[in-house]
Amino acid sequence: MRTQGIIGAVIMAIGGMCPLLRIPIIGNWNYFDLDQTLAITFYVLVLVGLLGAFTQKAGLIRFAGWAAIALVAITLVGVYFKVNGSFGFLHFKKLVNLAAGMVKYKWGWCVILAGAFILITVRKPKVVVVSAAVPAQAVI
Repeated sequence: MRTQGIIGAVIMAIGGMCPLLRIPIIGNWNYFDLDQTLAITFYVLVLVGLLGAFTQKAGLIRFAGWAAIALVAITLVGVYFKVNGSFGFLHFKKLVNLAAGMVKYKWGWCVILAGAFILITVRKPKVVVVSAAVPAQAVI
């Protein structure tokens, strides 16, 4: 449980630094380039996952994974509406669609979701109780 939580949180942290969007002329954007508030919230969730891993709290680790998935979904919806709304000054719908189609989603989202999936699959280890057995006496 501890190792799985640490690996998932580290993969999520690496995914936040990977390119998430490709914007023409500007280049690749990661979470901090998208929005600093979302990036700070994302890395707080990474820290919550690490904290849960070190304290061996499976519920806290799973919470961090589910919250990260929700944050990624909110970010993707926000990016979609921001991209389509940014070209609202253009009066031709085909030109708006062309300009919005230039913004491409990159592979960093998959890395983040892979780390979150690792976090939500954490389970508590089963406790095995070993009792001291009394040896059977031989009957003569």
